[in-house]
Amino acid sequence: MDKSKVSQFAEQVFKDLAGTMTAGLAYLGVKTGLFSTMAGKGAMTLDQVVEASGLQPRYVEEWLAGMVSAGYLDYDPDGLTYTLPEEHAYLLASEGTDHFVGGLYYAMPAMLSVAPKVARSFREGGGVRFDDFPEENLVALDLINRGAYEHRLVHPWLEEIPEAVAALSNGGRALDVGCGVGKVSITLAKAFPSASFVGVDTHAASIARAQESAQAEGVASQVSFVAGTLDALPAGDRFDLITACDCIHDFAEPEATLGRIRDRLQPGGTLFVIEPKVADELENNRNPIATLFYGFSVFHCMTQSLANGGPGLGTCLGPARTEALLRSAGFSEFRPLPIKSHVNLFYAVKG
Repeated sequence: MDKSKVSQFAEQVFKDLAGTMTAGLAYLGVKTGLFSTMAGKGAMTLDQVVEASGLQPRYVEEWLAGMVSAGYLDYDPDGLTYTLPEEHAYLLASEGTDHFVGGLYYAMPAMLSVAPKVARSFREGGGVRFDDFPEENLVALDLINRGAYEHRLVHPWLEEIPEAVAALSNGGRALDVGCGVGKVSITLAKAFPSASFVGVDTHAASIARAQESAQAEGVASQVSFVAGTLDALPAGDRFDLITACDCIHDFAEPEATLGRIRDRLQPGGTLFVIEPKVADELENNRNPIATLFYGFSVFHCMTQSLANGGPGLGTCLGPARTEALLRSAGFSEFRPLPIKSHVNLFYAVKG
């Protein structure tokens, strides 16, 4: 046994465990508004943070210490002050932007809360259904995706599919499969006021939120949401654009569902696919983002598919398996899109 390797791995173990605690502390910073409270305020004493946040002093004191230890906050021992650097606030206190990471921290407690059920599934099979996750899981998924959809979906993402932009500009129709709380359809409706949009998802609570959001955003006349599968849509409905954003790997019947999606495209229509950015080869996925996605897979995506009798494709589907799956479903054209992203891959697919 190489004792130096033991020492190195022990260091990694404690680093990883510390990362888990850091994620929990950061969740509290997002949830309680502490990051937002400190953003742009410069150096603050404990009393100033407590007064500005309205939170309990002892909890705030320990949270500040933990965030200093983790490197999220700067600390001045002479002035006893804490500072959230501007560069950190850019990611931690920027809800609604395309660079806000707070949703990722929000997701951690929700996902890890089902860890005992996932462990049981390791022994007994099956998995954890979406309804078994706490309600905050919906909030987390919305926070993770909302800013990117609102700021990037139309420009620059869809600009890579000019025929879809032209169709929607001329009053076309679009369908979002696995729509969740509806941000894709709502964002598109605002950008293309003469077009109409449908979102479909099997999760009734998500659809209820989507309907409320469409009403609040003033696009309810353009957008409709359906709780159910594609079969719940009228048989003759066809669409110029269908979006499947971060959901193909979740499908319980991926090939059959993709075949139904293909049948819903207008001639010349396009399926726009977003999937997590990972490599096809495991040896090329030894990095923090891929590690995060494998965790998402075990504690969220894969387990839900298995819970519904699906194949459990997993979050890390990769480009080659994504293309093979779509071609096996009958799609003839598969085009990776040159959209830059640290976390996503994009494809334009045609029947």
